[in-house]
Amino acid sequence: MSNQSRISSMLGLAARAGKVISGEELVIKGIQKGKVTFVILSGDASDNTSKKVKDKCSFYQVPYRVIFNREELGHAIGKSSRVVVGITDYGFSKQLENLVE
Repeated sequence: MSNQSRISSMLGLAARAGKVISGEELVIKGIQKGKVTFVILSGDASDNTSKKVKDKCSFYQVPYRVIFNREELGHAIGKSSRVVVGITDYGFSKQLENLVE
């Protein structure tokens, strides 16, 4: 199983467990409230969105990675295309971080 598909499966599990929020505004609010413990940004996010999300992550010290494109990211969590996904569970965050490394 490729690393991409492992990450995808883990995202799917997290989504089914209700530990995923998606969409720029929701993820940024989650980061500010300290609910988001890991962020995945799609590689084809707009410069504006990328900058906003990365700045928030840096300021609030939330780790993030840029992987997948918006279709792959949405597909992984069983939704339409998504540009940014926030993980709200520490266990899932750690596992995803290790897989993405």
